[in-house]
Amino acid sequence: MKVTLLSRSASIPSTRRLVEAGRARGHRMRVLNPLRVQMHLDGGGRATLYYDRKKLAPTDVVLPRIAQSISTYGLAVVNQFVLSGVPLVNHAQAIAQSRSKMRSLQLLSAHGIAIPATVMARDAAHLKEMVGLVGGVPVLVKLLQGQEKHGVMVCESLQSLEAALEAVLGLGHNLVMQEYVKSTSQDVRVLVVGGKAVAAVRRRPRPGRLAHTLIKGARLEAMELSPGQRATAEKATRLVGLEVAAVDLLDVEGHSKVFEVNSSPALPEMEAATGLDLATPIILRAEELVAGAEPVSTPDLIPPLPLADPDLSPTPSPRGKRASRTPSGGRGGA
Repeated sequence: MKVTLLSRSASIPSTRRLVEAGRARGHRMRVLNPLRVQMHLDGGGRATLYYDRKKLAPTDVVLPRIAQSISTYGLAVVNQFVLSGVPLVNHAQAIAQSRSKMRSLQLLSAHGIAIPATVMARDAAHLKEMVGLVGGVPVLVKLLQGQEKHGVMVCESLQSLEAALEAVLGLGHNLVMQEYVKSTSQDVRVLVVGGKAVAAVRRRPRPGRLAHTLIKGARLEAMELSPGQRATAEKATRLVGLEVAAVDLLDVEGHSKVFEVNSSPALPEMEAATGLDLATPIILRAEELVAGAEPVSTPDLIPPLPLADPDLSPTPSPRGKRASRTPSGGRGGA
């Protein structure tokens, strides 16, 4: 099988692990930098892909690992492979949906997945007024399109929150404000492949650092998922429509909340913590898709209404209930 990885460099650790796993399975692996792919379209519905101005040879499957910094062009390349009829491990729509933090949270909340209390507004004064809806300070402030290592800040007072909001919004960035993660909660990352959770780690922050999700340099420990954690991670991945994803959970008093769904999870760190080969399951999923396996589906952004029982009189639509929810941090709420 010919497998194409879309990645900025073959030397990136996760990309290298996927290449190793694919070759171990006897596949021909090639790594293409999406920024060096050119696309030619014409009015006759024909499209041709080039790499460094040379026509690309056909491939059996594409495994995208598109960096946040090149999302717009990279996702156009991914989408062109889709239009060419090539199976993909993670489609452009699902990747884009996971990258838009607020859109992803809206989708999860609408389908009954618990998320942290979250507010979004375009004006700094409005956000400051809504801080009580996320439990008060300290709060997390996240850039909606920010990269993982730069897109999260903790504001411990109303003064620091106001300064941060004015600075970020003044630069034209959109953001969300979320409830703060208490240090007594469990920060969990789950790797999901083909709709099934294959590994999980608990992340513990470095001493002296504020405890919040996605902390860099945290110590990873292998863990066994509870049935509830497993079900939440798998459902979140299916809703976003990803074949491969890392789902970040906060487990508070036995209840799991989804903070983020990541479409290009780092593999070596989780492999080192769990002692598992996590690249091979991704290659196996690519093989299944080439063989005609059903892809993970993406539902509409608005969940369908339940069908009414024909034997009962009509009941009020539940949409009104959804529209009236406020960020409470409860099940299904924002």
